[in-house]
Amino acid sequence: MAASFFALAIFLFLSLDSDFSAYTSVSAAPEGVEVTYGSVIKLMHERTKYRLHSHDVPYGSGSGQQSVTGFPNVDDSNSYWVVKPVHETTAKQGDAIKSGAVVRLQHMKTRKWLHSHLHASPISGNLEVSCFGGEDNSDTGDYWKLEIEGKGNVWKQDQRVRLQHVDTGGYLHSHDKKYQRIAGGQQEVCGVKEKGRDNVWLAAEGVYLPISDGKAESS
Repeated sequence: MAASFFALAIFLFLSLDSDFSAYTSVSAAPEGVEVTYGSVIKLMHERTKYRLHSHDVPYGSGSGQQSVTGFPNVDDSNSYWVVKPVHETTAKQGDAIKSGAVVRLQHMKTRKWLHSHLHASPISGNLEVSCFGGEDNSDTGDYWKLEIEGKGNVWKQDQRVRLQHVDTGGYLHSHDKKYQRIAGGQQEVCGVKEKGRDNVWLAAEGVYLPISDGKAESS
């Protein structure tokens, strides 16, 4: 019964094109549940509480790819990401994710991948973070290594984590500097090489698939 509920919830999240906030209250995971491949989550920047966000608006500089920002409101469907394994792994949907694993994050609405490269970010001039590619178009620029803070070796909801971009070495980062035009009131998301407080994120709202076999994916 529980597996059927989660499957239905995921179907609703992935197939509808309206605001999914109505489903958040019934699909929110209990505290401490594992983040598994196939889960649909929001990532919250720990210090500012903004959610990792994207929408079909390109950067006006740098790569010109789809922009990624920090969004202040909880109830926005453009802040959902599907956690996916990389190509070179045997990990499958429902597997738990260990610290050190390399993952991909697919933007739920546009189907593009969280991406980074050596282009400069628009506000701070750090590494630009964008959304790029498509369902069958993904490369190593979409690969992020998971680092879990504190106790525990398996990624769980509300656990402090960092995501380090494999190609550039930059950590997924945000800060208080905000856009005025392309995304007024939203804050910049970028990559930085230094490990610090503003690199810390937590898995927040979402639909968390139950572990398929009780075994965490090896890093």
